[in-house]
Amino acid sequence: MSTSDAIVVGSGPNGLAAAITLAQAGVSVQVLEAEATIGGAARSLELTLPGFVHDVGSAIHPLAYDSPFFRTLPLGDHGLQWVHSPAPLAHPLDGGDAVTLEVDVGETAAQLGEDAGRYTRIFTGAANTWADLLKSLSTATLARHAPTVASLSLACAGSATGFVRWNFRTARARALIAGMAAHSTLPLSKFTTGGIAIALATAGHVGGWPFARGGAQKLSNALASYLRSQGGTITTGVRVRDLRELPPARAVLLDITPRQFLQIAGDQLPHPYTKFLKHFRYGMGAYKLDWALSEPVPWTSPALGRAATIHVGGTMEEISAHELSAWNGKPGARPFAIVAQHSLFDPTRSPDGKHTLWAYCHVPNGAEIDMTSAVEAQIERFAPGFRDTILARSVLPPRRLESLNANLIGGDIMGGVQDLYQMLIRPTMRYWTTPLDGVYLCSASTPPGGGVHGMCGHIAAKIALRQKFRA
Repeated sequence: MSTSDAIVVGSGPNGLAAAITLAQAGVSVQVLEAEATIGGAARSLELTLPGFVHDVGSAIHPLAYDSPFFRTLPLGDHGLQWVHSPAPLAHPLDGGDAVTLEVDVGETAAQLGEDAGRYTRIFTGAANTWADLLKSLSTATLARHAPTVASLSLACAGSATGFVRWNFRTARARALIAGMAAHSTLPLSKFTTGGIAIALATAGHVGGWPFARGGAQKLSNALASYLRSQGGTITTGVRVRDLRELPPARAVLLDITPRQFLQIAGDQLPHPYTKFLKHFRYGMGAYKLDWALSEPVPWTSPALGRAATIHVGGTMEEISAHELSAWNGKPGARPFAIVAQHSLFDPTRSPDGKHTLWAYCHVPNGAEIDMTSAVEAQIERFAPGFRDTILARSVLPPRRLESLNANLIGGDIMGGVQDLYQMLIRPTMRYWTTPLDGVYLCSASTPPGGGVHGMCGHIAAKIALRQKFRA
């Protein structure tokens, strides 16, 4: 480790965004990464067979594509290529039926029968205000932190079940919204799930749900390449176990969760702040599966071949029941699974004629329950013959995910529960700042929360620039 003006611990998208923001301002910055490769949960490996590229964590990146910060960076010049499937998302239903989220609001609404008018009004309005929401994230100042966080939280306050039952009558519309709400990793009756569903659908209508050609690692590599072009450095294989191990720096930004912060700095933190961090809650874990396939998934509905992302779970009632049972510690036999079929649209992911499939479902935090058969049965439900296409599989239960990325506590991919309380207070009312002079948190455990968008790191770095570098 060399001496720098600033040190960033962790090379996930938020850590790299923080380092880039500092480097752009002329601050010398080095990133320290515990693992041998950069990227945090945005990495890719040959998890099944040689030549099959699988994303270890995040796989579809609508928030990265539309990130107010990432969009300002010339990532295309550093190797990043975005791939858009014709439809951002498809949701199969029994009987060979399916509903798709199209980029065009009207084309989506046209599939929803009597709900078409209401869907059009809601999401045309949401799309028109999307730019203002993103601007509020990118221009938040220190004096406006609490109001900004509060306004974002309140905008997402409603539950998905309430939103759906109030606005939609058809099973197709309800299933479509429920699938997006389930990305929240919360029961659909919880506050904020409605807002998360609206945000994800709107992102699809505004920019689609693209992914990085060649794997999520390409996004991380592009960010790292741009950082180096700005003078930043990255050192892998360095696990920080105590803040006092770090060389002197004017600012230290930590792309870690509250539990890890307590581990490396707990004896230096005041008791009230420590108490808040100890009460920070982590959410359900992800049970992650990857397959190498001999051919594309044989979906019953041809519409599913147009989308890179598939929501497998059936009706709103089924999805809601599984998410609630998993939240209560007893996931059912029919899980809701988020599935990605990259190789249909990106031939670099697999050998000629072969394919990959990526999926996960929610289970209790840290659970060791085996969901492989249940997830495969759900896919088989809508794609008879799917099991016959499997050449090899990789299984990453929650604790295995955490071993690959220490931020995924118990398999929690969101950096902590994103209910209304932990959106307003994330992880404390200090948000990105801490009681330690020059030490900042910049992970998904700070606003605006989970997702690959880099905004947690970018905002934390902007605060550090004002406070420590007068920039």
